[in-house]
Amino acid sequence: MGRFVVQWLSSEQQGRSVIPVAFWYLSLLGGSMLLVYSIYREDPVFMLGQGMGTFIYLRNLQLISKERRRLAVAAANALASDLPNGGPEVVVPDSSPPLRTAG
Repeated sequence: MGRFVVQWLSSEQQGRSVIPVAFWYLSLLGGSMLLVYSIYREDPVFMLGQGMGTFIYLRNLQLISKERRRLAVAAANALASDLPNGGPEVVVPDSSPPLRTAG
């Protein structure tokens, strides 16, 4: 029930049909709980149905994450291309700890 309220309120806010990330997390939580229950009941049809739903929810979250990473890289590249000489040089510091002397 909660996931549908989240979807409805988000759609009302934007004036179009949208499915927010919270919808998929709530779906995953509910589907996982039902999957555990179906395993407890030892009901193969119930397990298959909930297993497929859980897979779909995880896949949607994976696709959302992939799209966000792609957009972040595109935004970083766009910002860097606007800077003189393609932007500042990126230097990765040495990760080794500083040497200490006994004293």
